[in-house]
Amino acid sequence: MVRPVRPQFVLFGSSIVQLSFSNGGWGAILADVYARKADILLRGYYGWNSRRSLEVLDLVFPKDDSNQPSLIITYFGGNDSMGPHPSGLGPHVPLPEYIDNMRKIAIHLKSLSDSTRLIFLTCPPVDEERVNKNISQYLSHLVRTNELCRTYSEACIQLCQELDIKVVDLFTAIQQRDNWKTNCFTDGVHLSAEGSKIVVAEILKVLKEAEWKPSLHWKSMPTEFSDDSPYDLVAADGKTTLNPSEWTFHRAIQWD
Repeated sequence: MVRPVRPQFVLFGSSIVQLSFSNGGWGAILADVYARKADILLRGYYGWNSRRSLEVLDLVFPKDDSNQPSLIITYFGGNDSMGPHPSGLGPHVPLPEYIDNMRKIAIHLKSLSDSTRLIFLTCPPVDEERVNKNISQYLSHLVRTNELCRTYSEACIQLCQELDIKVVDLFTAIQQRDNWKTNCFTDGVHLSAEGSKIVVAEILKVLKEAEWKPSLHWKSMPTEFSDDSPYDLVAADGKTTLNPSEWTFHRAIQWD
């Protein structure tokens, strides 16, 4: 254990979570925004669906752990929403089962502690044309359509409203970006740096507007070891020092 213990923000989901620290990903951005405020922990599993996540839910989030996360951001649905393979193999999960699985995930996560907060992310859209061109000699034909993504996204939103869970509608948010098919994906499915910026903006909006106590918005959280020190950089007057603990000028985007 590394001390002091900070609030833990866990990113839990499939490839959009696992890849969130790559290529300017949204997990890496959050880690920067929350530097010295919270630890961003990655629990992402490429190719997984909600059915498989249930198999490890107790292992990833044991109820008897004394140090429970302050925030869990959960994403499953992109693989569930893929069309079924004739063999019965593959990641497809029928919509009713997906809803039931996500309900079980939500109930488990809500039970971890009274102070654990949840945000669910819905399926983003896909660039169908690019997906259909990405033919691999190693994979069977992948059925990914925006109609399927929309259906699973709407189901996730409805479930979150029923369970009083904060939700980010990525299906809608990404399509509001100009030239979203070109700019928001690396391969038609996984997020580019531009797509990740949308995810971060939507998550921070939820965190800012949520009436949680304590607030988990980065501007409201204390910065670790932020006291003034004579060892800080010397100011232009040559007599005082400048405390850099809250400096954010290095960021290309000044996040709200």
